[in-house]
Amino acid sequence: MRTQCGLPEYSARTFRMGQTLSEPVTQKETSRCENSWLRVGASCMQGWRVNMEDAHTTILSLPDDPGTAFFAVYDGHGGARIAQHAGKHLHKSIVNRPEYSAGQIEAAVKQGFLDLDNAMQTDEVLKDELAGTTAICCLLRNRTIYCGNVGDSRAIASVSGRVEELSSDHKPSLASEQRRITAAGGWVELNRVNGNLALSRALGDFVFKKNELKGPEEQIVTACPDVTVRELTDDWEFIVLACDGIWDVMTNQEVVNFVRLRLSQGMEPEDVCEDLMTRCLAPDCQMGGLGCDNMTVILICILQSGSWKELQEKCGRPSLALTSQTNEDDSDLDLQ
Repeated sequence: MRTQCGLPEYSARTFRMGQTLSEPVTQKETSRCENSWLRVGASCMQGWRVNMEDAHTTILSLPDDPGTAFFAVYDGHGGARIAQHAGKHLHKSIVNRPEYSAGQIEAAVKQGFLDLDNAMQTDEVLKDELAGTTAICCLLRNRTIYCGNVGDSRAIASVSGRVEELSSDHKPSLASEQRRITAAGGWVELNRVNGNLALSRALGDFVFKKNELKGPEEQIVTACPDVTVRELTDDWEFIVLACDGIWDVMTNQEVVNFVRLRLSQGMEPEDVCEDLMTRCLAPDCQMGGLGCDNMTVILICILQSGSWKELQEKCGRPSLALTSQTNEDDSDLDLQ
């Protein structure tokens, strides 16, 4: 059943149990869009969580830059307001940067994140919000992919069945993140910022951005993204953007294998998204929280100059990842 995300129908037996419900909300908000070179599915599900705090954006053609596509996933925490606001405005913040019109897209993505965060921090309605959100976005322009990331939502691509990582998670336990956190007056305890936040970069979370002696990129928690740039080649099959509700349960390669199999069997991308969330949903919440989070998935199928059927056939071919593993195993046997 497909309903509006974040507004589920609760059964009479559903009640709050700490941060989780007695039974999951499995209704999904699902959508699809396509043009001559992309076929895209997206879906989100509240799951076991008391509230739905994710948001996502799918734009096949940006109003101010037709022909450029923008996709993003936002995993909110402490409330949904920052994630929802980012979902409506991050792409505008990027496109409105002077670097964007000058063709400096990587710089525009970086500054667009910081501009949006600053705008929210000075907004009369949002400035006192305690909430925050991850943000993982992919901008596809002229066969080039620009992927901006803060937090631990993630983007990967399948290149002939092999994982191409388009982002890296921002965790407080990373040495580079710890250095910034401590230099700004914070600390890391139990792999959390100040013993609280499990992310080291995010939009929002303004309580961690109060050091007036530091710039936006130097705060305890920064909204400055890492930006990955990749050129599309003919062996690119699809891109998956998802929140950690997926990545905490399945590895990158497991997700690629899962998606490739279903596309090769004729499934549409939006149905694959729904299947993936169902696969990751925990049967109960006794598993340390794995599979008990909100879930959001965007699947961007890259048609290149070919047809949908050709992409399905491509996904049915042997994976380069499996070929590489076989070669490694053969090398091990030779050494033995």
